[in-house]
Amino acid sequence: MEVTKEEWWQVEDQVEKLLSGQGSEVTGCDVGLEQSKPATLRKTVTYIVCAVIFNEKEEVLMVQEAKQDCYKQWYLPAGRVEVGESLEEALTREVKEEAGFDCEPITLLLIQEQGPQWIRFIFLAKVTGGSLKNLTAADQESLQASWWDRQSVLPLRGRDILRLIGCGLKYRQDPWHPVTLPVDMSCRHVVQRLVLVFTNAEDKIWVLLIKAPGLHLPTAAAVKTHAVTWAANMVVQEAMPSAYYDQDVNTLGVFSLQHNGRQHGKTDGLCFNTLVVLVPDHVQRNEDGEKVQCTGARLPPPVENTRYVWHEVQKKTLKEKLLEKTKNTSILPVHSMY
Repeated sequence: MEVTKEEWWQVEDQVEKLLSGQGSEVTGCDVGLEQSKPATLRKTVTYIVCAVIFNEKEEVLMVQEAKQDCYKQWYLPAGRVEVGESLEEALTREVKEEAGFDCEPITLLLIQEQGPQWIRFIFLAKVTGGSLKNLTAADQESLQASWWDRQSVLPLRGRDILRLIGCGLKYRQDPWHPVTLPVDMSCRHVVQRLVLVFTNAEDKIWVLLIKAPGLHLPTAAAVKTHAVTWAANMVVQEAMPSAYYDQDVNTLGVFSLQHNGRQHGKTDGLCFNTLVVLVPDHVQRNEDGEKVQCTGARLPPPVENTRYVWHEVQKKTLKEKLLEKTKNTSILPVHSMY
C-alpha cells in the first residue's frame, strides 16, 4: 500500500498535537486487545489520586488516618477514584474530605502503576479555599490535617510519600516538564499510544507507524500480567521480531493522558500518549556467545511485519522538539512498581 505525502503530514500534525499536551480520539487498538478487558472501576481497574500541596513556607499538607490498619499515622491526601468521576474531580473531593480545603490541580507530577489494575496519579495542587480540618471534624475519612515542615518527627503511614513530596518541591523550584493535566476524552480500555522513535548520531529521527486503516501511530492495550508500558514492547515484538532482543524499548514518559470516566464500564479506560525510544543494545554477542561492541546504527532496524513502516520526520520544528524530549526527558514520568 502506497503512503501519500498528505498522510505523512497528517501524522506529523498529530504528533505535534500530542507533544503540546492535547489528546487524540482513540478509534481502535492495534495490539493486545484480545488479552485486555474493558476498564471497569471496582472490577478490573483501580485508580488512586494523591495530592502534593505546599503553603508559602514550603510545608506540605498531611492528613492523619482514621482507618484501623493505619490509625493516627500520617499521609498525603489520597484515595480511590469513584464511579463517574474524572481524575481531577476525585482529587478535589479527597482533599476536601480529608483535609478540609478546596483545591485546584496544577499539574500531574508522576504516574505510578502496577499494571492496568492499579494506577496512581500524583498531582501538584494548590489551596483555593476552605479551612484546615481539625480533630473536632474527625470522621471516617481522616482524623485531622496539618502542615508538615518535613523536619519534625511524624509517624508516617508509608515512606513512599517522601519521594512524592521531593518531586513536588523540585517541580515548584524548576519545572522539568510542561504542565500536564488529564484530557477529557473517553477510552474503553487502558491503552498506550506510542510515539515510538529511533534516532541516530546525525540527529535524524524516525517514527514507527501502522499503515492501515489509514496511516496512524500504534495503540496497544495494557495487559494485567505486565506493566502498562509493556504495551510498547508488544508493538516492537510484532513489528521487528528478529531485532527485538537487540533493542532497549524505553518509555520515557507521557505527553498527555486521556480519561473521561463518566459512563461506568464504558469510559473508565485511559490512553497514555507516550514517547518511546528504541535504543540499540550496545553489548551484543556473536555466534560463539562472545561479547561484541555495537557501533551506533545509522538506520532503524527493518520492519518485518508489513503492517508497519518507519517514517523519517521531515518537519524541522517537530524534529527539534522530539530530539529535545529524547535527550532531556522533559516529559511527565510514568514509573512501573512491578
